[in-house]
Amino acid sequence: MFRLSRLLALSLAFVGLMATAQTTLRVGSTPTGIPFTFLDTKTNQISGVMVDLIKEIGKDQGFAVEITPMSFSTLIAALQANKIDAIAAAMYITPPRLEVVDFSDPIYTYGDGLFVAAKDTKDYKGYEDLKGEVVGAQIGTAYVKPMQDSGMFKEVKVYDSIPDIMRDVNLGRIKAGFADYPIVAYNLSQGGFPDSRLAKNYKPAVVGSVGIAVRKGDKATLDKVNASLRKFKTDGTIDRILARWNLK
Repeated sequence: MFRLSRLLALSLAFVGLMATAQTTLRVGSTPTGIPFTFLDTKTNQISGVMVDLIKEIGKDQGFAVEITPMSFSTLIAALQANKIDAIAAAMYITPPRLEVVDFSDPIYTYGDGLFVAAKDTKDYKGYEDLKGEVVGAQIGTAYVKPMQDSGMFKEVKVYDSIPDIMRDVNLGRIKAGFADYPIVAYNLSQGGFPDSRLAKNYKPAVVGSVGIAVRKGDKATLDKVNASLRKFKTDGTIDRILARWNLK
């Protein structure tokens, strides 16, 4: 009887452990995309809009969220390799990406921003104002190919992170950088990179919406994410999170 009870207890414990494992969503996020995602040095945790949002989705749907920091260019590969279950980052929903992953409903829409050295007073409005120059963009973003295909630039250098691009703009290694407008604007508003400035009259060449990505065909997870997003759009949760990070 004692042995049977012990076996039953062990079985229940195993079932409990399996249930816990099955209700943890492994999420890939980037440490350099403030205010969407970034490494908060005070807590040593990944924070930001998309992290706040995926955590709220977890609370709403009853699963735990485990955030893993990764470089932007490795996120989709990690998702496909089953190292993570979802991507919560400043990632545009684009046709090429939709071929390999599934995206949630759109969450926030914006375009690329152009930034140059603060001492550069030229009024930049588009690619044509940088014809023949060396410029930079982040690897894996939706901005790189249109820049390369435009034929306007002498060279389009690709970087691992936006701060790396801003550094080279400040040092004069490249003429300008292209990156997510909200990320650049937030960095500059917080006093980071005082030797850089946004081109105020630049018209974005690429505009897109960010969403949460899941593995191709993972309808169960996608349905849960979208159910919460639709609820949050109605009850104001998304607006409150965006406002918390000065995006509304």
